[in-house]
Amino acid sequence: MIACILVPGFALRAALRKQPGLALRPAALAPVAGTEPLLGPVTAEAERLGVRPGMRLGEGLATCPQLVLVEQDPAAAEQAWEEILRSLEDSGFAVDPAEPGCVYFETRGVERLYGGLEAALRRALAAVGTAWDPRAGAAQRRFAALAAANVARPGQILVVSDERLHDFLAPLPLELVPMEPRRRAELHELGVKSVGQLAGLPGAAVAERLGPDGRRAWSLARGGKPARVRGRRPPAEIVEALEFPEAVGNELTLRRAFAALLETVLARPERGGRFIRKLALSARLVGGGSWRRSVTLRDATTELGRLKAALSPKLAELPAPVLELRLELVELTEHDGQQLELLPAAGGELDVRLREGLRQVRASTGSGSVNQVVEVAPLVDGGADRTALLRGRAAVRGERRCLSRRNTQMLVHAKRGLTPGLRSQRSVAAADQVRRERDDPQEDAADDPLPRVVGEPVVAPVALVGVDRDPHDRGQLDGGEEDPHAASIGSVSPRR
Repeated sequence: MIACILVPGFALRAALRKQPGLALRPAALAPVAGTEPLLGPVTAEAERLGVRPGMRLGEGLATCPQLVLVEQDPAAAEQAWEEILRSLEDSGFAVDPAEPGCVYFETRGVERLYGGLEAALRRALAAVGTAWDPRAGAAQRRFAALAAANVARPGQILVVSDERLHDFLAPLPLELVPMEPRRRAELHELGVKSVGQLAGLPGAAVAERLGPDGRRAWSLARGGKPARVRGRRPPAEIVEALEFPEAVGNELTLRRAFAALLETVLARPERGGRFIRKLALSARLVGGGSWRRSVTLRDATTELGRLKAALSPKLAELPAPVLELRLELVELTEHDGQQLELLPAAGGELDVRLREGLRQVRASTGSGSVNQVVEVAPLVDGGADRTALLRGRAAVRGERRCLSRRNTQMLVHAKRGLTPGLRSQRSVAAADQVRRERDDPQEDAADDPLPRVVGEPVVAPVALVGVDRDPHDRGQLDGGEEDPHAASIGSVSPRR
């Protein structure tokens, strides 16, 4: 079974640890400066008065004038969440944290240790602590375990079997399914307000209307795919902090302090020559709040210049003066080394730089942002127009083909001058030439310098020439006189 431990409103609960008296008053987590003014998690009293998470700040204050806004404290929340994860790991659970306040683990290895599934889940709740009001859910699928934990009450355990999974998910609100807010609003406009209604829609129609995000939500509404939970790698415990005698808001001073912290933490013996994969920079701000940014490097390194370039620009995002600066090495890894060449090939360094640049572009803009140019045909000598190659052989020099319908009808290009009103001698000569080309098509193909583009339609004007005269369809001379020897000529639509 896959278990999920959920602590709703974890960021607000972590921020209220310094002022616990606000937990019984209407309070909400304030939005981050510079972002959309939306309220975060709210207390039970605020929810009773009509304030909801995600409500606009002005609307929330109008609904509840006595609402207290609590400043976010991401550093305290990260530290408290790390303590909870370590407590679960000390109890024998291989945890996979999804976000602060939500963690998954498998119970197969610990059920025998604690004497059953329910006993193992109770041990996990006790490891989290009753002060956080955790709830537990278990199921065979990851999303089902999350839904069970959302339905459970504080301190309760809810287990959902596969036999009644669809009946359990059907009446749940659509807000449980993770998706973009605009997609959820679009589904609400269509009358889809529950997980069961979304699961009852055709998957192809949902993917066509909502894209990949809607397709994933539809799959989760039907239970999701069964997958194993892999435990995390325990983070490194290498931290350096610098406390200022007074608040500092100068970016240059902060950059110098960060450089000093970085040199100190790299010299710590606990690192043991390992390379840095992920590091985090946090600060304690004036007024009681905190600030935190983490960076994951594409290639593990210990180069001082690369580490400075990765985190130093983040200091410009500080919203207030700093009282304490803290640097933490979150993840360390053993470097596998790079194979060097004795005699590098010509242009090898340029290829390495190009590959690295392309990988960075794909990492920042997506895999479909970089395409490869493929040559479809060689250039034509003599300075011919390159765009003519894309039109195909039929549009450039005029391809001649024989129609299978009737043995007396042939297709020739208008470049020969076969238009209505031609004399019979030219018509008969053109027909004879087409017969010769039909008998020996290779000779004509050898003289053609252009490659054929498969599937390109004939776009040039054509004329249909018949050798046998039709008494009901005779040609005309230039002066309008009827030519008794003219072939019947009429325009036809091009064929592939």
